[in-house]
Amino acid sequence: MSWRDDFWGGYTASKPIKVEGGIKAKSKRGSIGDTWWSKRWVSVLESFGWSNRLERGRRYARGGQVIGFKLTPGKVTASVQGSMPKPYSVIIEVKSFSEAEWEKAIEEMSGKAVFAAKLLAGEMPQNIEEAFKSAGMSLFPASSKDIKTDCSCPDSANPCKHIAAVYYILAEEFDRDPFMLFNMRGRTKEEITVSLRKKRVGDEKPREPQEIKVKVQEEVPLSADGFWDGGELESFSVNITAPDVPAAIIKRLGTPQFWDSKEDFNKKMEKYYKEISKKAIETAYGDGKKKK
Repeated sequence: MSWRDDFWGGYTASKPIKVEGGIKAKSKRGSIGDTWWSKRWVSVLESFGWSNRLERGRRYARGGQVIGFKLTPGKVTASVQGSMPKPYSVIIEVKSFSEAEWEKAIEEMSGKAVFAAKLLAGEMPQNIEEAFKSAGMSLFPASSKDIKTDCSCPDSANPCKHIAAVYYILAEEFDRDPFMLFNMRGRTKEEITVSLRKKRVGDEKPREPQEIKVKVQEEVPLSADGFWDGGELESFSVNITAPDVPAAIIKRLGTPQFWDSKEDFNKKMEKYYKEISKKAIETAYGDGKKKK
């Protein structure tokens, strides 16, 4: 040790204790997060001027230092292993919307059929932020004041590397379940879907009963030879298009109990259903014209 090291107390940067079975970020380099909403979460945090502090937490996230976390409406509690034997306790609170604010947001989301269809199928619409903006709100934190954090570590920086690591783990969890974003703002997935269904049903006004007249045609003997000749089939046509939400029924039903693969069931099925839709359209319009 040199006299300079001795003069400054021989400071050596501490290294975290390795964790067995911690939550490890999937990405090995570059940005963390695959979907637009997880990338948006990270970019919002970086916009608060936290880039350098977040970088330290990214290494912790990739190293699996986050032992576990729990998300309840508006609050995340986590345990992160640092350089000391006892893991640090992390708390992240995001400002929850009031009941009145959520009512406005639900009203905006239910007003667009595509929004409601995708959300009820467990998907996050690409432009969902527009619905919140129209209601005078922001789905993602608008400023650092919307987030309150606490860590039991001695580091006075905010966010410290332990809090930052949880931020990144949350980003990848948002990839898996976008409804966690709503949970961060105070509403669970079940509460959102129930409210959307009620709104959609309430908006459908009952129709007045109408008299239906049925024209009885004279029975004509069927003939095998003339079955495909003329008649209504000449004007029959189909218009095949891909659905707005791929594998919507599968996503509504959820992952079956027999699924024991590590792959995401919904993503796997969505891939197959998209391919089926593509083949159906190619079969129907393969010659560039609508089939009759």
